[in-house]
Amino acid sequence: MFKGRRYWFLICLTAALPVLFSACATKVERVETEQVIDLSGQWNDTDSRLVSEEMMNDVLSKPWVEDYVRRNNKPPAVIVGEVRNLSHEHLNVNVFLSDVEKALINSGRVKVVASRVEREEIRDERADQDINASEETRKAMGRELGADFMLKGTINTIVDEEGKKAVKFYQVDLTLISLVDNTKVWVGQKKIKKFVDKRSLRL
Repeated sequence: MFKGRRYWFLICLTAALPVLFSACATKVERVETEQVIDLSGQWNDTDSRLVSEEMMNDVLSKPWVEDYVRRNNKPPAVIVGEVRNLSHEHLNVNVFLSDVEKALINSGRVKVVASRVEREEIRDERADQDINASEETRKAMGRELGADFMLKGTINTIVDEEGKKAVKFYQVDLTLISLVDNTKVWVGQKKIKKFVDKRSLRL
């Protein structure tokens, strides 16, 4: 009798295991990269993309671009400098910088100069070409395009939290500075405010 019960218990357990494992399995769903998904209320890819696009549209619409083209008969060269993360979160600032550079380049109104790290790598390649590449294909030193303006800024946050509710305030400040005389030709600011409700779902 005992062996019979044990036999049926093992059969039921075997039948139930796939159901249990399927209930605990991780579910992955592919979504559009531009779809807005906020899980934690923290800075995310959507914030980075929207802020960079809006701020770059603003900087390129201001008079400094046309003034420079009129005086020099060529588009200005811009280098994207440091954007400091002064927020309470660990933000991937490099994603934001890439979004900013993409918006500037795709506008066609300015030229974007490579960053300091990128220039060092390219200079190493030129030095290698100077020794190993043919005369027809090697790229000479001393022909780099110098930047006319540097874009730099900060990302700040203020968090007001009580219990399981929080208000997160993000402020991005960017400044475009002339490398000739250190004058600021544009100052931009973008603010984001999020209300986060962390209350647990009641089943």
